[in-house]
Amino acid sequence: MHLIVYLLFYALLWSVSILPFRVLYFFSDLARFVLYTIGRYRVKVVRKNLRLAFPDKSEKELKTLEKKFYDHFFDTLLEMMKSMTISQEEIHKRYVFTNLEVLKKYEDTNQSIMLVMGHYANWEWVMCMGDFVKHEGFGIYTPLANKKIDSLIRKIRKRNNAELISRYNTVRVMLKHRAEHKLALYGLISDQSPQMRHAHHWAKFLGVTVPVYAGAEIMAKKFDAAVVFMKVEKVKRGYYNATFQVISDTPKEVPNYQITDTFNQLLEAEIRKKPEYYLWTHNRFKHKDKVPDEYKHL
Repeated sequence: MHLIVYLLFYALLWSVSILPFRVLYFFSDLARFVLYTIGRYRVKVVRKNLRLAFPDKSEKELKTLEKKFYDHFFDTLLEMMKSMTISQEEIHKRYVFTNLEVLKKYEDTNQSIMLVMGHYANWEWVMCMGDFVKHEGFGIYTPLANKKIDSLIRKIRKRNNAELISRYNTVRVMLKHRAEHKLALYGLISDQSPQMRHAHHWAKFLGVTVPVYAGAEIMAKKFDAAVVFMKVEKVKRGYYNATFQVISDTPKEVPNYQITDTFNQLLEAEIRKKPEYYLWTHNRFKHKDKVPDEYKHL
């Protein structure tokens, strides 16, 4: 059964990935009409999230924002599929890194990097950064249940000089890298909602007190890696600019959770500027009613 699913997935992925962008976006519009307008895909979750994050907006404003989000959401899905066959020349034209010197300075100091970002704009194409820096790129991710599809995803990411590390093996792999004196860049999407048993720190995010994922900070402190935030701007359909901002290059000297709080503040500022580009289908606020007493003052 896994093989059948893999073959169907591969055929779909490849068929979409070879489409010219103008055709790709035609199918994005079609998918939005079928899955949003008719199918109402996760509309309840999106509306609940938007109302929580923007209580001052009117229902008309929220509905407009919702429609803009779904326009972008389906573009992003198909752009991710395009990653399978997109040329290096094409992706470098469409995904521009505006200040790579921020990362390159750590080549001279021989310091590894924890690159933190959110589910904002297009986070998939960041993998092409491996063509511009000496650091070896590693994306930390949750493996898929279907081993064959998981292997395919890893293969696609490797096209851009980046490999994936299972989040279950991250510390072990980083210890190995340190022993080998490997100069590495670890990419983490750090706005997930952690499981309650791992909810060690809570903070305000978009006006709602929620548990926050502190894994990037914990690993940065353990391995003395610089923590850099990546901000992504959608210039127009299919075109993005990515800009880097250092949170700390001496993480061991920073009070606990300050790095995590700074990341969340930077991400929130990015979202509030253009909220339609955030991943509102994710149930980010599902633990909002479980705030421990010591955090209820936030």
